[in-house]
Amino acid sequence: MLEKLFHLKENHTDVKTELMAGITSFLTMAYILAVNPGILAAAGMDQGAVFTATAMAAFIGTLCMAFFANYPFALAPGMGLNAYFAYTVVLGMGYPWRVALAAVFTEGLLFLVLSIFPVREAIFHAIPLNLKKAVSAGIGLFITFIGLDSFQGSGITVLLAAAGVLVTGLLVLRKVKGNILWGILITWGLGILCQLAGFYMPSEELGLSSLLPDFSGGLSIPSLAPVFGRLSLEGISLPEFITIVFAFLFVDIFDTLGTLIGVSSKAGMLDEEGRLPRIKGALLADAVGTTAGAVLGTSTVTTFVESASGVSEGGRTGLTSLTTGILFLFSLFLSPVFLAIPSFATAPALIIVGFYMMSAVTEIDFSDASEGLPAFLCIIAMPFFNSISEGIAMGVISYVVLNLLSGRGKKAGFLMIGLAVLFLLKYATAG
Repeated sequence: MLEKLFHLKENHTDVKTELMAGITSFLTMAYILAVNPGILAAAGMDQGAVFTATAMAAFIGTLCMAFFANYPFALAPGMGLNAYFAYTVVLGMGYPWRVALAAVFTEGLLFLVLSIFPVREAIFHAIPLNLKKAVSAGIGLFITFIGLDSFQGSGITVLLAAAGVLVTGLLVLRKVKGNILWGILITWGLGILCQLAGFYMPSEELGLSSLLPDFSGGLSIPSLAPVFGRLSLEGISLPEFITIVFAFLFVDIFDTLGTLIGVSSKAGMLDEEGRLPRIKGALLADAVGTTAGAVLGTSTVTTFVESASGVSEGGRTGLTSLTTGILFLFSLFLSPVFLAIPSFATAPALIIVGFYMMSAVTEIDFSDASEGLPAFLCIIAMPFFNSISEGIAMGVISYVVLNLLSGRGKKAGFLMIGLAVLFLLKYATAG
């Protein structure tokens, strides 16, 4: 049955590899189940309800990816978009969180329309192959920077994170199956031993939580009632609402495209022309996830760049994403376990994945400045601007400008020129 659904042999994989890859993707993404409720709680939303909404939205979106596209990519409420939701729209602009949810829902519907028609697919295919490789390498650096954040904590967590990198690196060298997953678990285990020995001391002031799962609250699932279906347009004008919707839509489109390009490039899923087959299904999954997530009570759902960890473990089909999605659903019952996995334990996985993805830089043609320079700008912009979409913007704008000024406008293409104009307008009207 699994072979018929996911075409495992055709994709040169097997059930064990796909399951391991799905578990790995989940573990590198599980932090969102702790982080997202905390961020949206700052906007006045019920933290427990948002936790449940986050897990369910991730399950729905990832399930759609498995069956709409048969790709090993997982979805969840995205970082950055949740911060814009809470700190800009609600706390900054002063709108109720119900209005922000309505904006996310509207953005999801627009995303759905753009996915049904070949608009986003055309954008994906219009991006030159060298730039797609650059996106993969840039995401690698971006992921690495996220992982390196754990090296700014307390002394013991820095040592544990560093040990985790070395342990995971050794597992990679030994070609141990499931090396990234084992790296996470071993690093977490070392942390637990340090806590039991008194070297790691939990402290709320230092942001150090206990590494031991806490089941004292039982296995009950927080109610969705405080946030479910609580969309509203009260207290906002139509022009202001459209502006907020556009901001959500813009970042969602290019973060999703960037992630799909980067991860699929690393997995060797692009065809000879640099195109991703079945991209429409992948984009539809993203749109459905966002729309459903808004109704459930959470911010924009997007394809997660951490899916690269599962791909690096050999995940190639929707069985990987199905596994990840089911684990998100089960997490509703086992929240004490995944919440106990600290960032210093997942950091080594992100760094190793960054290492894998950076290898795409060797496939970029740097001998031609019209190809190499935009690729370089795309790569360095992502980690330093802390945004995948900003990296894409730098790459697209520089590619179009250099080719137009050198008399190679035909090579750039009308769609790339149109994208460059949109990016420039975005910067011109910012603030």
